[in-house]
Amino acid sequence: MASLWGGRFEKDMDEIVKKYNASIFFDQRMYNEDIDGSIAHVTMLGKQGIVSNEEKDQIIAGLEEIRKEIAEGKILFTVEDEDIHMGIESRLIDKIGDVGKKLHTSRSRNDQCQVDIRLYLRKEIYEILNSLCYLESVILEKAEKYEDKITVGFTHLQHAQPITIGFVFMAYFQMFKRDIKRLMDTLERLNYNPLGACALAGTTMPIDRHLTSELLSFTAPTENAMDTVSDRDYSLEFLSDASISMMHLSRWAEEFAWWNSSEFSYIAIDDCFCTGSSIMPQKKNPDMAELIRGKVGRVYGDLMQLLTVMKGTPLAYNKDFQEDKESLFDAIDTWKATIDIFAKMLDKTEFRMDQIEKQLGKGFLNATDIAEHFAKQGIPFREAHSIVGHMVKACEKKGCDLEDLTDEELQAIDRRVTKELLGDISIKSCVNARVSFGGTAPSEVHRQIEAGRQWLNSLEW
Repeated sequence: MASLWGGRFEKDMDEIVKKYNASIFFDQRMYNEDIDGSIAHVTMLGKQGIVSNEEKDQIIAGLEEIRKEIAEGKILFTVEDEDIHMGIESRLIDKIGDVGKKLHTSRSRNDQCQVDIRLYLRKEIYEILNSLCYLESVILEKAEKYEDKITVGFTHLQHAQPITIGFVFMAYFQMFKRDIKRLMDTLERLNYNPLGACALAGTTMPIDRHLTSELLSFTAPTENAMDTVSDRDYSLEFLSDASISMMHLSRWAEEFAWWNSSEFSYIAIDDCFCTGSSIMPQKKNPDMAELIRGKVGRVYGDLMQLLTVMKGTPLAYNKDFQEDKESLFDAIDTWKATIDIFAKMLDKTEFRMDQIEKQLGKGFLNATDIAEHFAKQGIPFREAHSIVGHMVKACEKKGCDLEDLTDEELQAIDRRVTKELLGDISIKSCVNARVSFGGTAPSEVHRQIEAGRQWLNSLEW
């Protein structure tokens, strides 16, 4: 197949160069977007009188036939196609003749590639937003189920304070809420029309970029042609969004791995998200949680790859930019799959309250609450903190809980402290008392759930 750009060349590309240069094997996934962009472009050319209405109709009909043939697997692209843009245009010319050669009027592959990626990424963002919203809905259901169930809260992997499991779920809800908002922000900046920027400087032809923007549901045309063909900020933003969200998924996956261990035994992960050992028959490994942690590295690498490509590229278009797609596609595929798998795993995971309750008596979880209780009685908090620290030390020596200290032992620590002053320091009472806005009390977790559900139901795109 003769190249569509070879007019000034006397020699064909070396075969090894053809293979090295070709992007068709990964960018063909954008064939629908390429055809959509071409149809919008030729529709505009027709309206502006740059091609006749008959020619426009011929080109559109040919493009739709090619779309159908690709979808049905009747077209197999090869290295000779170079990229999806050339692959489709060359087949259009083969199908309808010289009229097909008019499609590329007032267009370069530079802006054509840009419109394809933006359209493709926009579609994928909508799908990812839907997946994240499904994950959020699962979180809300689980949070509601466990809103008053008490577990251990950790800092430094040490027992810290009693919290509700619903509270944990709502912490992750907030993380993914930010992921959704970041992605929506990226979508807003992404949604501008590159068509008509051409190679780097626009065109002398009487095109209408506002029309192609309308036809492709873009907000408006991009403002500067040189920036347009050089810009990959939107891909970098997306990859940053993906990296942050994958980090959130990895953090929870890490906790799943802990909670599933024999040392914790906090959760029971459904069998369909675990694997066994080839040698140890008793094993039930949290492989999906572990694999999610590993997949994060791929997405981080995708971001760093494109940042590295872009850092040394001058205005305007450079061939380096061809390396903007594989990392983007990989991140899209990895992020989507990870969200979906984690949501399903979360939905089918249950907490083993009998095992968790065994841990609630360890680590003096109510120590902070006792210090705050003393502060309410007029003891300065820093003094109260010291008193409770001495109480913990006394318990460690005696091998008992804070509630078991006698009046004599308490008085020996500080004459102001008595068992009566301690009041109700049960774990349940401590949790129920944390009603500050954003706190872990079941009543406050319930409010967070309702606020989360209201926000989720309000989303539109």
